[in-house]
Formats: sequence, structure tokens, C-alpha cells
Amino acid sequence: MKIAILGSGNIGGSLGRKWSEAGYPVVFGTRDPESPKLAALLATIPGAMADSLAGAIASAEVVLFAQPSKAVPETASAHAGRLDGKILIDATNNFSAPVINQVQTLRAAAPQARIYRAFNSLGWEVFAAPVLAGVTADLFYTGPDGASRKLVEELIGAVGLGPIWVGDNDLAAVVDAVGQLWITLVLQRGWKRRLALKAITD
Repeated sequence: MKIAILGSGNIGGSLGRKWSEAGYPVVFGTRDPESPKLAALLATIPGAMADSLAGAIASAEVVLFAQPSKAVPETASAHAGRLDGKILIDATNNFSAPVINQVQTLRAAAPQARIYRAFNSLGWEVFAAPVLAGVTADLFYTGPDGASRKLVEELIGAVGLGPIWVGDNDLAAVVDAVGQLWITLVLQRGWKRRLALKAITD
């Protein structure tokens, strides 16, 4: 299962490193595959590659959107045909917009894609090291049930997180609210960025 990561910042870089270490082929899609910044990242992730956005998307089964949120509509429109039918993961946040996620943008561009809302509600520091005080952090996500969901859970588990399925994307706002809670506690209440959540039941 080859994974295309669109965006090579902290989120994309952290997840790409984890997936590559777990044995998944990873390619970073970018407008500038020769970027020195990207080259520096690739030097820390053995086996990972860089390609154009078009090349990365075309070669992969799973596409992670870790770009700035405002770049997603342009990317989705320009590469709609390549995205359709794939598993798409929206990890972006636009906290200044009425709708934080880009699920509907991706659905409009690629109606046959299986779209998931995940990796948007925790800081990259948790993805890099998902065990806090001896407890494995959970990741809440939404998306359609079925075989593709099992693959997404596999990828969440490969990062070292506990996958918690909230439901289909009509409940994406619930996952968005978890991200808003994280941002509020860290940026307004002064909690450390190594902050995560755990679902507990008995």
C-alpha cells in the first residue's frame, strides 16, 4: 500500500517517517521535488521519495492531505481524475472557516474516493511519540465503513495510535471539535503540546 503525502511540514513529515519505518512505501508530493527543505526531510526518512503532486497521487493507493488547508481546493480540482477512487485522508484544519475540514471539497472533486477525516486533532509531537506517561494516545476519525476503513485503522495503528472510529463523515464535525479542544487547551490554556486524549470505558 503506497502512500502519497501532500505536504512535508511537521504533520506530513512525522507521519511519513512513522509509515516508512513501518514498511509502507511513502512518496511526498510537492510542487518542487528538488526543494532543499524536502531533501533535508528525505535524508531522515530512509526509503521515502519525492515526486510532483501529479506523480505522487498517480502512484499511490492512499493520499494524505497535509498541505495548508487553503491549498486543498486547488490541488483537488487540478488532480481530480487522479484522486478519484483512492483512499483520501484529510488531515488539514482551517480554524478560521465555518467548516474546518475539506471533506466536501474532496468529495466534490473525487466522488468515487473513500474519504476519511483523521490526523487533524493532535499535534505532530504526539504522532512522533504517541505514548504519553505510559499510555497510548487515541486518534478519533471519521469515514465510511468497510475494507477501506480497516486500511485507515491499520495506518493509524502503524503510527502507534489507538484508532477510534466516530462514524461516517456526517460526524466529521465531532472530530473537528476534538481538534478545537486541543488547540484551545494548548494555545489558550497553556497546556504543553504533548497533549493527547484517551477513550476509557469499563
